[in-house]
Amino acid sequence: MRLLPTRNCMPGMRLGKCIYSEEGVILLNSGVELTSGLITRLEQLGIDYLYIFDPATDDVQIEDAISDETRVKALKEIRTHFREFMETGSKQKLSKSHVLGRAFGNVIKMIIDDLSARPDTLLMLVNMNVLNSYLYQHSLNVCIYATMLGMVNGYGNEELLTLGIGALLHDIGKTKINQELLKLPRSLTPEEFNEVKKHTEIGFKLLKDEPNIPLLAAHCAFQHHEREDGSGYPRGIKGKEIHEYAKWIAVADSYDAMTTHRAHRLAMLPHQAMEMLFAGVGTLYEQKKVAVFRDHVAIYPLGLSVRLSTGESGVVVGINPAVPQRPVVRVFKDSAAQPCVPYELDLSQKLTVFIQHVD
Repeated sequence: MRLLPTRNCMPGMRLGKCIYSEEGVILLNSGVELTSGLITRLEQLGIDYLYIFDPATDDVQIEDAISDETRVKALKEIRTHFREFMETGSKQKLSKSHVLGRAFGNVIKMIIDDLSARPDTLLMLVNMNVLNSYLYQHSLNVCIYATMLGMVNGYGNEELLTLGIGALLHDIGKTKINQELLKLPRSLTPEEFNEVKKHTEIGFKLLKDEPNIPLLAAHCAFQHHEREDGSGYPRGIKGKEIHEYAKWIAVADSYDAMTTHRAHRLAMLPHQAMEMLFAGVGTLYEQKKVAVFRDHVAIYPLGLSVRLSTGESGVVVGINPAVPQRPVVRVFKDSAAQPCVPYELDLSQKLTVFIQHVD
């Protein structure tokens, strides 16, 4: 299989993985032939990337760290409960709020089980496979990233549960923000941005007294936009004043936001977003946490089309866990952009060669 930006897909290509609705119903089966209309519709619905069948890479097995069953179940729970929050009054809580902690606790346990079963799988969570609101997918992605980071850091089950719930609900305050404001196809004015920034305090107030929601999870909602140098919000705290869980979530939140297409800007590619994270080390993010994140995310995911510094081009067919930024590339075109007999180049062994462009 190959991984292609939806905008680069062509009529006649066949889907490598199913596309699901928000309710978990299969909308497009694996093997469906794409038409120009389908491609346009998938772009409009926010599907940024598609897995495509490709005989030249049919031996490349792409296993997601999270199963489709877990992803669909999690998104259904997020959608159900977030919508209930949106539909209640601005200061009103849910009448059945005790259900919230139990429902999301079960989701976190499923995610922990999936990640534990694939401990060596590097995460790649581009927006694909399920049609849904950005807020729902983003909340789930940040939860998966943060839970993985907690596992790598040696957290126990209770710590992982708290961190996971905090990450899943870090943006719950946005359910009380004007939704049209969140969808504007332009940069926000200072006044609009100040309104959006309120989601951290709103989220804390929504969660702090919820049954079965740990208080630390509420603090994750409160602190995930605080920054190392004190330039964040809502309180402008810095360094050790920020809880460790919120620091993990800050890294995951920023990365996922940068790698997802939004109404006002196109998504960055994973390696570009990683460069932005490292640019913020020491001022915005803690260096150790960004380094751990880099080492457990597929910066160049399997199936991605790339062009090398030599002028050759091909597809990523292997990831070196010790150096994920130096994958194995199956070369299909030579330096003159002419088709050649395919061969594999391990960039961890060819240190003078690097990925220059991602298609």
